[in-house]
Amino acid sequence: MALRINDEIPNLTVETDQGTTTLHDFVGEGWAIFFSHPKDFTPVCTTEFGAVAQLAKEWELRGTKVMGISVDGVEDHVKWKRDIEKVGGASADFPIVADKDLELSKAFDMLPAEAYLPEGRTPNDTATVRVVYIVGPDKKVKLMMTYPMNVGRNFAEVLRALDGLQTAARENVATPANWTPGGDVVVPVAVSDEDAIAKYGSIDTKLPYLRMAKLPA
Repeated sequence: MALRINDEIPNLTVETDQGTTTLHDFVGEGWAIFFSHPKDFTPVCTTEFGAVAQLAKEWELRGTKVMGISVDGVEDHVKWKRDIEKVGGASADFPIVADKDLELSKAFDMLPAEAYLPEGRTPNDTATVRVVYIVGPDKKVKLMMTYPMNVGRNFAEVLRALDGLQTAARENVATPANWTPGGDVVVPVAVSDEDAIAKYGSIDTKLPYLRMAKLPA
């Protein structure tokens, strides 16, 4: 069964380059981002993991842990991190799962059930393992993004999406297109004009079903 938004992630026990943990323990009481790739020592993914390392302070500010996922082993992860840190110019302190048996990849619906790792495999054999999941404190999927092999992920967008999810959860609002922190938010349809004005001070009614407001400072 495919893993969808608002599904609870499976509580798998995984081996990483930083030891063994369960996914639920890793998420803990905060937020988590799981991002996967098809093979260590590949060019695009090296730049992506470097970008994640550069954002370490931003993840921490948002109470968010990050975990990489790869179908290679722990020893390869340790060696590959040297390249990641060289390219990214930042310490790659996040764990990377060694999903050699494809258990996590299949449980997260990244690969078909019959998938296996052939001898002398290439990244194309696990090309669909290129997904970003944002998971909330309730251990449920809040957002997912899937990328092709030839387009690098934009982790500034992942960060923006995380800000939107956390703001929506904290303030009971929605965020419009291209929203960034500090921008106007969408007032939920279920909230009356009176209640919205009492909460936000004023509202900007664009359409009967589209009302914007500024969050209180």
